Amino acid sequence: MSRETINTICATFPGAELSDPWGGEHDAWKVGGKMFACIGAAKTGVSVKTDSIETAQMLIDAGVGVKAPYFHRSWIHIPLDGDAEELRHRLGVSYDIVRSGLTKKLQNSLPPRSE
Repeated sequence: MSRETINTICATFPGAELSDPWGGEHDAWKVGGKMFACIGAAKTGVSVKTDSIETAQMLIDAGVGVKAPYFHRSWIHIPLDGDAEELRHRLGVSYDIVRSGLTKKLQNSLPPRSE
């Protein structure tokens, strides 16, 4: 999968916004101001949030990804050449996790996500 494909997928999520908070060609996808996916300047893959440190470790052990550098241990870094369906799924899960942590008012202001 390419950076452009990941950006295309992330752009379909309701309320998703692209930013480059650190400069240097980082693609940080946010909903409600909270990041759910990030492609670094090295462009080796995408970092996504999981629901827990344990889930992240299980995915790392299963070979889905590695620990996301510079992020909390509940994040994993999935290589661009990884399984496309798994990557698409993890982007959606990360978005859902971050969206569910927003205030109810903000959540209710966003359209529902179509699967």
